[in-house]
Amino acid sequence: EIAVGDLPHEARQTIALVRKGGPYPYAKDGAVFGNREKRLPRQKWGYYREYTVKTPGERTRGARRIVAGKAGEFYYTEDHYNTFRRVRE
Repeated sequence: EIAVGDLPHEARQTIALVRKGGPYPYAKDGAVFGNREKRLPRQKWGYYREYTVKTPGERTRGARRIVAGKAGEFYYTEDHYNTFRRVRE
């Protein structure tokens, strides 16, 4: 787990955008996250959505993401889905 206050500033901004419903800076934000590697709790297809966390100095989307579950939970990955930490509010 990671406390929301311990997240990078950009990740906190992304969570705020998700709560607000956008607008999102990247076209792929809000896409279904398939959880193919099964690193998050198993849920039905479409339960999880992914959002880009801006990385300063990165020209592409980078590796950082927030994954949001339909029940309102958030997960943070800084290594492009290799590891996740549940965000504790």
